[in-house]
Amino acid sequence: MQTLLTTAQMRMADTFTISNKPISSVNLMERAAEAFVTALLRENLGYDKAIAVFCGQGNNGGDGLAIARLLFNNHYKNLKVFIANFTAQQSDDFSANLQRLKNLPVDIVAIQDVAEIKNLQTTTIIIDALIGSGLNKPLTGKMEALVSLINGLNKTIYAVDVPTGFFAEGVLPANYNGIKAFKTICFQRPKINFFFPESVQATEQFEVMDIGLDESYIQNLPSIFKLVEISDIRKILKPRKNFSHKGTYGHALLVAGATQTMGAAILNAKGCLYAGAGLTTLSIPESGLATLNTALPEVMYAAREGLGNHAAKYNAIAIGSGLGTSVVAKTLLEEMLLLKRALVLDADALNLLAKHQELLVLVSSGSVLTPHVKEFDQLFGKHNSWYERLATASKQAVKLKSVIVLKNQYTFIVSRGGMVHINPTGNSGMAQGGMGDVLTGVLTAYLAQGIPAEEAAIAACYFHGKSGDDLAVDHFNITASQLAENIPQVVRHIIG
Repeated sequence: MQTLLTTAQMRMADTFTISNKPISSVNLMERAAEAFVTALLRENLGYDKAIAVFCGQGNNGGDGLAIARLLFNNHYKNLKVFIANFTAQQSDDFSANLQRLKNLPVDIVAIQDVAEIKNLQTTTIIIDALIGSGLNKPLTGKMEALVSLINGLNKTIYAVDVPTGFFAEGVLPANYNGIKAFKTICFQRPKINFFFPESVQATEQFEVMDIGLDESYIQNLPSIFKLVEISDIRKILKPRKNFSHKGTYGHALLVAGATQTMGAAILNAKGCLYAGAGLTTLSIPESGLATLNTALPEVMYAAREGLGNHAAKYNAIAIGSGLGTSVVAKTLLEEMLLLKRALVLDADALNLLAKHQELLVLVSSGSVLTPHVKEFDQLFGKHNSWYERLATASKQAVKLKSVIVLKNQYTFIVSRGGMVHINPTGNSGMAQGGMGDVLTGVLTAYLAQGIPAEEAAIAACYFHGKSGDDLAVDHFNITASQLAENIPQVVRHIIG
């Protein structure tokens, strides 16, 4: 897994790399500029495009100056560089790159005020290199006015490392007044806040480029934020061995559905079935038995009455999808909690816990809670930002000794130790009902196969999102059933 860093830690990584590679600061800046230009050239902008590069006077501005020079050397001649001369200070690397750029026939305009900016109507592309990741307060004064002007031009904006005005980590201000980029090309690691929904105000997408910082040093820095990689998934789920059988892959029990919500239960079971549980049993109201036998003949049925008496034969138990919040549903949840076993708690199980907080003490160590944002806030209190929400999730996971899977486009898997593992797969085409039911089924299947809770949650989220990503190549939107049925192909492709 990749360790994600704060701004201060990234500066430490820069300093360590400069001291130990060895490489000078200005040459590291050159490497960053080369990486940015490499990514930008893949966008196929066209050599005739008019490009305006806006630079501050710090190191982010130095990056911008180096980028302008490299673009000119790559046959982009229609360039104009604006330097926001709003302070008397310049970083050394900015000054060095300014001298290098002055050796080329590139139009450089130093501005003291926004009113001095002229003739940008024909500009197609804007590169934002005004302020880097060190900012920790909203923009004000001349810089706020400049950013407002840039955003108002409605041009395609590429940000260098971080959009000007965007906080790399920490609570994001409610009224964002920074650059609104089409794409941010960042260096070595994504910013922690890029994974939160609030980031859509600042950048539609981001790409990470390696600039050769010392990876060993980075990986050993303390951080609760980790980014899941495909190599992690291959360590969790292994190819199936010869002579294995249905008993090898566990028996999963799913307690789901009510008379009018049988679809949630079926999707729950589909996720479990297609994720490879050896045996899947679905406990639903008897009225849904015909639906189950028709839709999923491979899945067994268990009556609700006396369900807890037979719990010992199941390797993993999930409860909640489409269960409802009736008195009967609450009694059933209590029965499962009193088994004193680790459970997967989803959907209406979480709604019942939120309504009856006294039941939280019955949640056994090693359980997995899978809330979406509304369920999370109902359970743990209202939050004003995703950064605050993750802080609460980290504390509650430790308190409950359970894993919390906080669903998002980039889902957060919070371990019992409070570590936040960020799942990189998934897309907006998956924004349809039933996806959470499928995810719970997949997760329960992996638990039934004997995979530990944190690892099972990480693998389930990864394959769930990857199935959606693969389908999104040819589909505008994806149904939960499609996603579940595609999981075996995704696993085969990755695991072999």
